Amino acid sequence: MASKRSLPRRLDARLQARIGRLPASPVDGVLRRLSQAADHGKLWMGVAAVLGTKRGAPRRAAVRGAGSLLVSSALVNVVLKPAFGRVRPEPGGVSTDRMLDRAPHTLSFPSGHSASAAAFATGVAMESPLLGGLVAPVALGVGYSRVHVGVHYPGDVLAGMAVGGAVAAASQHWWPRRPTTPAEVRPTERAPALPRGEGLVVAVNPRSGDADYDPSADIGELLPGAVVVDIDAEHSVTDVLQRAVRDGARALGVAGGDGSVAAAAAVALEHGLPLAVLPAGTLNHFARDVGVATPVEAARAVEAGDGVLVDVAAVNGTPFLNTASIGAYPEMVRRRDALSGRLGKWLALTVAAGQVLRTGRPVRLEVDGRRIDAWILFVGNGVYTPRGLSPAWRPSLEDGLLDVQYLRADLRFGRTRAVLATLLGASERSRSYRQFQVQKLTVRSLSGPQAVAFDGETGDPATEFVFTKRQRLVVYRSER
Repeated sequence: MASKRSLPRRLDARLQARIGRLPASPVDGVLRRLSQAADHGKLWMGVAAVLGTKRGAPRRAAVRGAGSLLVSSALVNVVLKPAFGRVRPEPGGVSTDRMLDRAPHTLSFPSGHSASAAAFATGVAMESPLLGGLVAPVALGVGYSRVHVGVHYPGDVLAGMAVGGAVAAASQHWWPRRPTTPAEVRPTERAPALPRGEGLVVAVNPRSGDADYDPSADIGELLPGAVVVDIDAEHSVTDVLQRAVRDGARALGVAGGDGSVAAAAAVALEHGLPLAVLPAGTLNHFARDVGVATPVEAARAVEAGDGVLVDVAAVNGTPFLNTASIGAYPEMVRRRDALSGRLGKWLALTVAAGQVLRTGRPVRLEVDGRRIDAWILFVGNGVYTPRGLSPAWRPSLEDGLLDVQYLRADLRFGRTRAVLATLLGASERSRSYRQFQVQKLTVRSLSGPQAVAFDGETGDPATEFVFTKRQRLVVYRSER
């Protein structure tokens, strides 16, 4: 039995020795530098920094790739290497031209460099197959380089690649990848074709998205016949578009985040006009669900007259397109807005979440006549997926339903349970989690006036909230 177990290791050592005897070539220096560049994940973090400058799939690829790398690195170096205890190949197995400046003294199996490379490349490919195809050869080169410079056996590299790829693939459980197809919608002929954008007025929120980018000029080039107006402290999205209606606009447009889009949708619904959504915010949840990924796609749909019908929900008569919530989240939004000027949106949201989770109190609500104590009540315009505490997208924008989810606060250690269930990707199976779907919902606060947050904005406090589904909105979207 012992000889059978040692056979793979003997073959591994023979292959490593054969690679060590390869004749010298200019590739030796390239592989040595590539191997050193990947030390401590520096190469991949540099690639992630470059990808992170591009919004959309490149930025998501950078986040998933970097996150997968960090998890796989910890798994390999903290758990697997000590468990297997394999020492590295004997020094001197390769020529001095190949040897690293500093020989590693850690254990050998599996290869941490290979795990990090595979985790990053797989994570990138999950979000963008094109970018993954560009990164994959470099990742393979890093893996092979570890054998070429004599610090790993081939089996170490293969095992590291398998671990890294598996970790990245498993990230789908905690952070599901969005489908490439948009949500189901119903086509409509109520969207007029506007060549060059003639008859379209677009309200632009220059404060949405990247702080140093105002999309007005790009929109003007895409739709030279459209009227493009930047909003400011004195003229909101609603003000700009209401004036456009009085001036005879045939269609309304908006470039900004989800809050700006919701405000524009309210005006479009009021006057029965189609809406062009030109994604220019940080997350662009609604635009991504409806299937408008870029301003170019929106402009193409406007000129062609391609439109769809989507559901619009409302809370106390105010329309919202994505989600509304009561409890911890509205306070999180308020604190984020107060801090964002100094810290930026992402850091401000992180700090705000920490503050609210540390000091927040549950609210007592009456939900369609049933009393509950909850940390947060979530209402989606349409049924969201995945189920649980991190809803991300909707398979349909015309299902006619309100998606109600909440976290119970009447259980012992309820908040701790909910957090742990979320971290483990099993919140939908937690006792703290409840969900159901309705067409209309009435919520009364028994803890005094509560604020409601919808589409990233915060509404006025109230003690009663009536959630309904309103008429459908016509939105420009290219035929697929």
